[in-house]
Parts: sequence; C-alpha cells; structure tokens
Amino acid sequence: MTLTIGVQMDPVETIDTSADSTLALARAAQQRGHKLFHYLSTSLTLHMTEVLARTRSFKIEMDKDPVFRVGDETLSPLRPMDVILMRQDPPFDMAYITATHILEHLQPQTLIVNNPAAVRNSPEKLLVTHFPEVMPPTLITSDAVAAKDFRAEHEDVIVKPLFGNGGASVFHIRPGDENFNVLLETLLGLSHEPLIIQRYLPEVRRGDKRILLIDGAPVGAINRVPRDGEVRANMHVGATPKPTDLTSRDHDICRLIGPKLQAEGLLFVGIDVIGDYLTEINVTSPTGIQEYERFTGVDLSHQLWDCLLYTSPSPRDGLLSRMPSSA
Repeated sequence: MTLTIGVQMDPVETIDTSADSTLALARAAQQRGHKLFHYLSTSLTLHMTEVLARTRSFKIEMDKDPVFRVGDETLSPLRPMDVILMRQDPPFDMAYITATHILEHLQPQTLIVNNPAAVRNSPEKLLVTHFPEVMPPTLITSDAVAAKDFRAEHEDVIVKPLFGNGGASVFHIRPGDENFNVLLETLLGLSHEPLIIQRYLPEVRRGDKRILLIDGAPVGAINRVPRDGEVRANMHVGATPKPTDLTSRDHDICRLIGPKLQAEGLLFVGIDVIGDYLTEINVTSPTGIQEYERFTGVDLSHQLWDCLLYTSPSPRDGLLSRMPSSA
C-alpha cells in the first residue's frame, strides 16, 4: 500500500544531508514506495476546521546535488495525508505550540509522529522531571535567590535557559567562579523564561550518550564527546560522535520511561544520558540516525516505519488505534 506522507520540517535547502535524521526517515519511506510532501510549519493554516499548508512533493536522490528534488508549491489540505512527521527544529515557542494545536485537528484520521498534544506537554527539559530517581540534582526557577541557594549547595553547576536548544547559552559555573550573579542578572533580564540549573556531571568529559527509542523501546545509541575546552556535547558545536553500547543502567532508564512515552504516542524519542543520569528527553526532532548507521550499518529509520505499519495494511489500523485522541 502506498502512503501519502507529509514532512513538517525546516527548509530542505538548509538541511545537513550527512547528518539529518529527518532526511533518513524520508529516504526510508521513499524506498518503500511512499509519496512524500514537504511543508514549513509557518505555512500551516487553520480555516475553520480545515488544516492546510503550502506543500511541495519531493524526492531524495543521494547521489545528486541538490539531494532534494522538489515540485511546485501548492496550498493543499493536509487531511488526505496518511502520516505526518512533525520534525521542525526548536525553538519551542508559541509558534511551535500553535502548530501542535492546528495539527490536532487532523487526528485521528492522520497519524502524526510525534503526537502533537504530547509534544506540547513534554518540553524536553521538563519531561525528565517526572523521573526524579534517574535525574541529577536540578532546579527550575526564575528566582535568583533560589538559584543562588542551589549553587551554594552544589557549587559546580550548569546553567541554561529552560527552552533553549542546540547548546545555546549553556554555562558551566565552577566552584569559586564570581560570574554567577551577573550571569543570572543577564539571563533573567533578557527573558521571562525560567532557567534550569543542574549539578555539573564530570562524566560528560567521557561523553553525552544519545539513546534512540521507538515506541518506548531503545533501538540504538551514539556517544557525543565534547571537544577540548567545551562543556557542550552537541554535534553542531563540535562534539564528536562515537559508537557506544547500552549499559544495564541505560536499560533501566529506558524501562522506567518507556511506558509513558508509549502511552503518550511519543513514537520516536531521543534521550540524553550522562553517566548514570537522564538529563533530557527529546521529543521534537531527535537526531542520531545517520551517525548510528555509519557505525553499525543499521538504518533505524526502517525500524520506525516497521513500527508504524506493524499491523498493515494501514497505520490507521495499527498504532493509530492506540494514539491518545485530542480533547
């Protein structure tokens, strides 16, 4: 059965074709004979109850430059889509939240990965707080006094905006560092957004492990090692991906969080683990598929499509029957 698949993502012209996981997911769908359409979240339109977007058909040709071959743009209803991959990158702002509300109007006829209501309710640094037994000491606050008390208790801390992404504005405040107060003043003065402050985990020097989960179960992992002089383990700021295996602690963490991910319709998730601690649960646009394939020869994209279609002929008869309905 040929499916019609919408891919809500960033402009294809900006994609790093050697690393982008959305490209890998779309390529796997194309290899299975499905039809692909791209649109930007900024073109999402809700006319009464009809959801539309400016879509372009596209094909992927990895041996060509450019890799994406796109058709003409057309304002089209999205309801005929069988599956929509909601894959645009953060920031997780009101525009992002609005997109989740609009996409809910397509349920349950269209399977949306990940479930938009769950994405909206699961900010990546907040979802982890539902699992305190596996998270490092953490404070989320806009209160400078509370922040100073936390720093006094733990001394060596990481400070970052709660809704930041990609390693932006991440600061390591060491014991004795006199810049903490001015950092608080600066960050809290620039935005009403709360800060997240965590005890520094020195194990990050050995890497920040990205574990990919499909329908609540771990399927693979890569380790991201920060470059010298850098605390951030984001690959786009210079961290080096390396092969890794799952430890027994990693499996324990996945068993703990898996049922919630599965129940909420968070079908494709990337979690970050430093040492023995879960630090983030990434539900918007997790990455790591292409790096994992280079290390192992296994394309996890096909495992996701197998999951979506495991009760063929249609995902509407499969996982969709388990998806939480919109309120």
